Amino acid sequence: MNDDSRRAAIRLEYEQAHGEWDHKLQAVLDLDADFLAAYSKLAAVPARTRALPEKVQHFIRLAVAVNSTHLYLPPARGHIRRALDAGATPAEIMEVLECCATLGIHSMNIGVPILVDVLEKAGLRSEAAPLDEYQERLKAEFTQKRGYWHAFWNEILELAPEFFDAYTEFSSVPWVSGPLEPKVKEFIYIAFDTAATHLYTSGLRLHIENAVGYGATAAELVEVMEIAATLGIHGVLEAAPILKEEMTAGK
Repeated sequence: MNDDSRRAAIRLEYEQAHGEWDHKLQAVLDLDADFLAAYSKLAAVPARTRALPEKVQHFIRLAVAVNSTHLYLPPARGHIRRALDAGATPAEIMEVLECCATLGIHSMNIGVPILVDVLEKAGLRSEAAPLDEYQERLKAEFTQKRGYWHAFWNEILELAPEFFDAYTEFSSVPWVSGPLEPKVKEFIYIAFDTAATHLYTSGLRLHIENAVGYGATAAELVEVMEIAATLGIHGVLEAAPILKEEMTAGK
């Protein structure tokens, strides 16, 4: 098989496996066909093993792409379209996006414990203050709506109860009225927590535990991570066309 025939075969295999093709993929194919073939095989593993339904796989890919620590928008439309084609409803896809919006709370999850540590070392705090009636109600409401409680909420609840109240309402919208089953919601949190651009390990462990509690299997959870692990290709897809342009410009 000559080079042109091999490239044509790789493109056909890629299109059949992933249902897409564009100038960025073409640039990678032109520059290193073997690399694209290897990536295609890697990215297609979840489609072959299929621990998760096709629409859920696209939910995960969407969450990895559009969460605020990565925000790589080029594949978003394709994953939305393919999720719809696989039977997803607009309400389900909107709920994926709503779950992604909770990523911002990690500023508090990371920042407030550091604040507490600084206050204690400065002699401005000695121990946690007891919760008042309002705070106890908020804790009970969060636990009821979100289905869990974790120690990393304690200091946020203590120091910023009004913010915690608002966050409880905000983050609970998918849990109160959303159509996705609980373990799939947890998969979305796992997807952006384990993504290489975030790697929020405290939340990752919590949401894995929650997903297992909702009946998730090891195969399903590994597949979420397999999908997230392909994030690195986004840099190649953006830079390869630039390399081709500069090669042409230099002639």
